[in-house]
Amino acid sequence: MRSTTTGCQITILGKEYTVACPPEKNDELIAAASYLDKNMREIQQSGAVLGTERVAVMAALNIAHDLLSLRQETGLTLEMESRIKALRRNIEEALDGQAEMEL
Repeated sequence: MRSTTTGCQITILGKEYTVACPPEKNDELIAAASYLDKNMREIQQSGAVLGTERVAVMAALNIAHDLLSLRQETGLTLEMESRIKALRRNIEEALDGQAEMEL
């Protein structure tokens, strides 16, 4: 995963996406993409879920569950929540762009 002048390039399940991201947030986006990729690969390798879209939904549910559990245990700050929301928007935009390209 690398950063370019036009955005941040990430790879999830072997597919590359370019996501618009302020340069100072590139490392955070790359870390989030790496975390998502790892979760999706684990789900995919388990063989329990077929199809990239279903793998993505299961990974999203797992990550959301982890987030909610962590929030209850430690209490996330508003700043952390807004950063997570921003990263989620960036990922959704990348996935939407990829879906449009596949049509």
